[in-house]
Amino acid sequence: MLHSYHKTYNMRVSIFRKAHFNAAHRLHNPNWSDEKNREVFGLCNSANYHGHNYDLEVCVSGEIDPDTGYLMDLKVLKDIIKEEVEDRFDHKNLNMDTEEFKDLIPSTEHMAFVIYNLITARLEDRFKVRIKLWETPRNYVQYPAAE
Repeated sequence: MLHSYHKTYNMRVSIFRKAHFNAAHRLHNPNWSDEKNREVFGLCNSANYHGHNYDLEVCVSGEIDPDTGYLMDLKVLKDIIKEEVEDRFDHKNLNMDTEEFKDLIPSTEHMAFVIYNLITARLEDRFKVRIKLWETPRNYVQYPAAE
């Protein structure tokens, strides 16, 4: 009965997993003068870096598997986020301690893009993924962009 129900109705759902990590960064464009960097990035250009308590939400969408009733096992998603995001970025200086931001300004926009790519590389192509990354309780970035 469930199989016929599944085939008859659209069983697309979205699942969500939240995570948290702390990291320091400096917004600095090496092609600009120190004055222009201070002008554009303000306090975020501090030579001594500054930190944030990042909150991450990963949304995975797709068709429910009729054999399990899952879109995907949330434990699998939890492990991917831990390995690809938390273990990689938590309590790190993004500019100095990570390969991803050696030559890429670690803005929240770039971070969301990098995290999206790290996570989607570990998931089947049948899933649609969306990332929300909060830098502060009031500011977040979503990738891909809302349409």
